[in-house]
Order: sequence, then C-alpha cells, then structure tokens
Amino acid sequence: MSTLKTSCGSLSFENPFLLASAPPTASVGMIRKAFNLGWGGAVTKTIKPDYLAITDVSPRFNVVGARLGEVFGFENIELVSKRDVAYWAKSVGELKREFPGKVLIASIMGDTEASSWKDLATVMETAGADALELNFSCPHGMPEMGVGAAIGQNADISARIAGWVKSVVGIPVIVKLTPNVTDVRPIAKAVRAAGADMIAAINTVESITGVDLENFEPQPSVGGFSTYGGYSGRAVKPIGLRVVSQIARSVDAPVMGMGGVSQWSDAAEYIALGASVVQICTEVMLKGFGIIDSLKGGLSEYLDRKGLASPDELRGKALMRLTSHESLARSEKRFPSLRAGACTRCGRCVIACADGGYGAIAMGSTSVSFDYAKCDGCSLCSHVCPVHAIAMSELKAAGAA
Repeated sequence: MSTLKTSCGSLSFENPFLLASAPPTASVGMIRKAFNLGWGGAVTKTIKPDYLAITDVSPRFNVVGARLGEVFGFENIELVSKRDVAYWAKSVGELKREFPGKVLIASIMGDTEASSWKDLATVMETAGADALELNFSCPHGMPEMGVGAAIGQNADISARIAGWVKSVVGIPVIVKLTPNVTDVRPIAKAVRAAGADMIAAINTVESITGVDLENFEPQPSVGGFSTYGGYSGRAVKPIGLRVVSQIARSVDAPVMGMGGVSQWSDAAEYIALGASVVQICTEVMLKGFGIIDSLKGGLSEYLDRKGLASPDELRGKALMRLTSHESLARSEKRFPSLRAGACTRCGRCVIACADGGYGAIAMGSTSVSFDYAKCDGCSLCSHVCPVHAIAMSELKAAGAA
C-alpha cells in the first residue's frame, strides 16, 4: 500500500495537496475548515504591510466556458488580503497550535523597501509559520504599485528581495514566480542563488477573457471599464506544466507546482514533471474544499496501481522524456486506425483533414477510410473525433505507404 506522505525541501506533508494563496485562504476559519477536511497544507492569502492601502472592485471575476456550470478558464482582478498583519499573526499562531501536523505557509508582499519585506517575514516567523512564500507574481493591480509581477519579471530585483528575507529568517523561503515572462529560468536561477529554498509556479496568466460586443466593455466590467486580470483554471495547466518542468530541469531546488489542477491526475502530471507538491485555488473556488477526498483517493489508487510507494517515487519520472525538437525520432510514424464499429460517419475527421491536414480521409458507406499514401501521421483526426473511434496505432517506417 502506498502512502501520500511526501516532502518538499525540509517541509513534510501528510499529502501533496495544498491550498494556494487565494480567496479560499482569506481567513482563519476557511483554512481551519480545509485542514479539518484533510488538506495537507495551506498558503495564506498574501499579507501586505498595513500602510499599503488596497480596495477591491466589484465585480472582479469572469469565466470562460461556463455552460452547464463547467468553467474552463477563470479570470480575477482581486487584490491581496485586506486583513491587517496583527490578524494574520494571531491566526497563524492559532492554526499551528490547533493543527501542528499541517504545513502553514505565510504569503507576504512588501514594497520596494527592504524593511517592508523583513518586517513581515520576522512577524510571520515569530507567529509560527512553517515557511514564507514571497509573492513576486500577482499580475493585476499590484504591479501598478511596483510590486507583484513587477518584481518577478526582473531577475535582479527578485534576487535582491529574496536575499533580504533570507537574511532575517530561519524558516524556508519560497519564491512564487510569474509565467508572464519570456523565460522563467534565469529568474528561478537568480532567486535560488540568492538563497531561496524552494520555488513555486505558476501564478495566474495575464489576460482579457472577453468583451461585451453590445457595449464594448472588456470583462469583468467595473463601471464600464476593466483591466488586465489573472487567468487560472484548467486552461492554464499546459503553461504551468511547462514552467514547472523548466524550473525542475534547470534549478537544483524543490518546486511547488500549480495552475489548473482540478483532479488527481493533474497533480500526478505536475509531480511527474518535477513538482514535490501542488497548490490548488480555482477548483476549490468552484467546487469547495471537499474535493480533497477525490484528490487523495485518486492519487492513492494510481500510486498503488503503478507500484509506487509514495509521491516521492513519482517525482520527476517524466522529466527524462523531455528533449529538444531536433532530437525527436523521425524514422517511424504512427498512422490512424479505426476502432471496429465505432465510426458514426459524422464527417468531422474528413473536414479537418481536408482543411487542416493532408486530405487523406474519405467518407465511405459505413465508415471513413484512410489513404496512407497521403497521410502524414499528424494525429489531427484522432483529436477531432467525438466518439474516440480513431487511434494512432499503425506504426510504419517513415515514407512507407
């Protein structure tokens, strides 16, 4: 039987599922509820200096693909915690006394002055936080004040602030990076060199999720105007997987992965690409803290089936299979084949291949047929088939008809 116990650097977790710094961790009551339900850890909503005034707007969310309640992408322009430092110091202490086995991480964000970061860091360490997460990545609102992603997009500034915090605390320092950069690797290397113990990625992707074409207002509309927001949810998982794998391959530091984790298999993918644990926000906002049962159950069953003793044995297993495009095999190709009796003759593969491929599929009286002399093995047909009747299973030497 496998265990879900795992580690990330010097931190030990009862399971690899953490609440990300976000609305679900905005209060002690919410974190307490999540811990009681079985979450392995939580990152507080980002704590700022009391003198840094913020006010949220309304509305501040918008979604993509909300038909029948299924949200594919989620945009928000919510800011950091509105609660003061004293509240969080008290709350962190209470939670650690009540849940000594849970990992509680304080997310902090100062301004450009060293004292703002150092003061927050020492207060949260004294309160009992297990680690600090430095928010260098919020893409909306805060960058206009010179913080958030404005920090994380500059390797020198990121390293300088990470060094400030490391100089005053003994608990682990985690730097949360933004995907809104040309290449995350130089920034990850810089903060690691400055002393960061771990790296978390990704924060949300800067976005505009839609425009109301009747009144030309970008969404979410606040009094007729909007701004660039942070995009999360299932839609950003490919970006998160890419960034986490890049960090894991280039920096010798434990990684906390996040971005689009909605089910146990998403978490397993992140771990296979180098993450030690995963953080989750949007799926909790949509479906509640109770998703932890299916997350833990699904991952546990998977580990048992694969004969893996813990998430530690899954970590990084897919990294060795990432290579350069130039190195990918070209001596053989896979071609489509039909699952017997499954084709419904809807014609979607015929149209897709004709207008987006090689014109290699024809409609017959009972099913489609493939012209392997024309087919280039691109796999488009297998992805557009609504009944999964096409599989890329025919392996042939390149150039063979």
